[in-house]
Amino acid sequence: MTILEKANELGQMIKDSAEMKALNEAEEAQSHDDEAQQLIADFNIKRMNLAKKLREETLTQEEAVKQNNEAFNEMVEKSETIKNYVEAKKAFDKLVNGVNSTINLYIMGEQGGCTHDCHTCGGCH
Repeated sequence: MTILEKANELGQMIKDSAEMKALNEAEEAQSHDDEAQQLIADFNIKRMNLAKKLREETLTQEEAVKQNNEAFNEMVEKSETIKNYVEAKKAFDKLVNGVNSTINLYIMGEQGGCTHDCHTCGGCH
């Protein structure tokens, strides 16, 4: 079997994975939830306003990140649909990051270490 054939097989396995199915279901549910859609729209407006304040230099990068994270967490807490999507997305990202780490291990001979910043990884927890 060629490398490309193996890549196709791996891609199909990821597509058929429980994590991908859960993500697709959560995304579908979220897209049909009017309340969730409104919360997402409101969050996006808050993000645009934060970006504007950053450009105008009326807000520091650190404060913008803090306010963005607070707004995101508030949105997630208000909607079980959004919360389910976020959890499904994290699980899928963990799967994909694990696959990438394994491939890099064989290509580079090393596996990335833990940065203790879970946004940069998906494998240790």
